[in-house]
Amino acid sequence: MEENKKKPIGFNIIKKEDPMKGHGGYGAGVLSLDNISPVIIDVEAGVAEVDVGAMHARSAVEKGIKFLQNRDEVPNGKPYWLVWVTIDRAEEGPYYAGVTACEMTVDREIRRGYKSLPEHVNRMDKSLKRHIIVDHMDEKAKLILASFLQNHNKGMWDLASEKLKQDLSV
Repeated sequence: MEENKKKPIGFNIIKKEDPMKGHGGYGAGVLSLDNISPVIIDVEAGVAEVDVGAMHARSAVEKGIKFLQNRDEVPNGKPYWLVWVTIDRAEEGPYYAGVTACEMTVDREIRRGYKSLPEHVNRMDKSLKRHIIVDHMDEKAKLILASFLQNHNKGMWDLASEKLKQDLSV
């Protein structure tokens, strides 16, 4: 006998400019991901790039990798950082409002990696809430991220908070 179970109502993720314009009923208070971007930092290669696949844990780095919760099970993992960058607009113009970083390692040879999915989700949430959490990054990763943000849009870097600039200085 089949049970008729209703799906629980969670939250909707709508990706458009103003998802609830003039509407306060069902779905009000949705989470908009329009202004957040995932940046992947390859520490060894010294590069950072936006990879929208990371929004669903499907970045080029993550594809084909089984992630484990124990860092010790991936002793030869190559270091990466997933950085959630949220953009906001002030009177002067757009700026980097929320920037949070999460560590992960990947060993392509054994197709295994380490990351904490709850940390990645929580840091994305913190970035959306305009927090800056980058002070735990290693110095090389900080330099790569600071350079990437400055070169991506100097105006947004100039308008960013002093905390972001200070936390990324080495």
